[in-house]
Amino acid sequence: MAQEIEHAHLPIRGINLHVAQVGKGELGTVVFLHGFPEIWYSWRHQMLDVAAAGYRAIAPDCRGYGLSDQPPEQEEEDEASCVWDDLVADVVAILDALSIPKAFLVAKDFGAVPAYEFALQHPDRTRGVACLGVPFSPVPFSFDTMPEGFYILRWREPGRAEADFGRHDVRRVVRTIYVLFSGAEIPIAKEGQEIMDLADLSTPLPEWFTEEDLDAYTKHYEKSGFRYPLQMPYRAIHKIPTRLDAKFQVPVLMVMGEKDYAFKLPGFEAALRGGAMESFMPDLKIAYIPEGSHFVQEQLPEQVNELLLAFLKDHPVAA
Repeated sequence: MAQEIEHAHLPIRGINLHVAQVGKGELGTVVFLHGFPEIWYSWRHQMLDVAAAGYRAIAPDCRGYGLSDQPPEQEEEDEASCVWDDLVADVVAILDALSIPKAFLVAKDFGAVPAYEFALQHPDRTRGVACLGVPFSPVPFSFDTMPEGFYILRWREPGRAEADFGRHDVRRVVRTIYVLFSGAEIPIAKEGQEIMDLADLSTPLPEWFTEEDLDAYTKHYEKSGFRYPLQMPYRAIHKIPTRLDAKFQVPVLMVMGEKDYAFKLPGFEAALRGGAMESFMPDLKIAYIPEGSHFVQEQLPEQVNELLLAFLKDHPVAA
């Protein structure tokens, strides 16, 4: 499967970003933005279907992730530099480098934030936005009401996740996170526990995630490590831009797995079911996948691809 996908490194804003792509793009371009603990490979099922339908599929490894370069060392160490605009600017530069004037963006998890921002900052270069798992929020997400053992609160504490992850090899860390994040319950450690203690090797991988898939993730995270991925997103969540006056000028598709633990995070269900997103997005469609987990695009690719392709076809290039 993956042999159909081509790989390149593009010089983007002072670092080399790894970009996977496939398809001729007769109908346009689709850029896929991953989350954590993901890489371009997380979109493998979508890329091939989108390409087969006539689009060019492009999936970068985010800066500091996978086969992309780490940001400069001072940037990596400085939390203040961990800003979301860097990720938006990277997408602009990728499109420029590939001479692509306009594209659809498909994103999940923290990748949704730069996708929403790109659409707001560059509507003339956006054909539409489809996001999985993370609704648009006009203010930074707040998790102050969550227990102390909540994984995001633990991981935003400098050094804590590094020490927790450092007890295990990279394969074990990725495996544990995939096991935990594929469940319907929010990962929360008890007092005296760390997040890596919430699952062990006796806990099976999700049936849709193979040992070969784990090999691919392990290889990429062995190269990148976890230092920058912990900075972005976990230690930058409070820096998500405030957009109280946001008005999206492009169509938006929001896909939510109803067994995604993120659905239980503060404010997420209210944003989706309570109509909060509609006030910012005049052209919004929300789709629910009843059995969908946090990794719905890998778990149930046929259902996700059907929704994505329908969204793309509903918004053809203007004659």
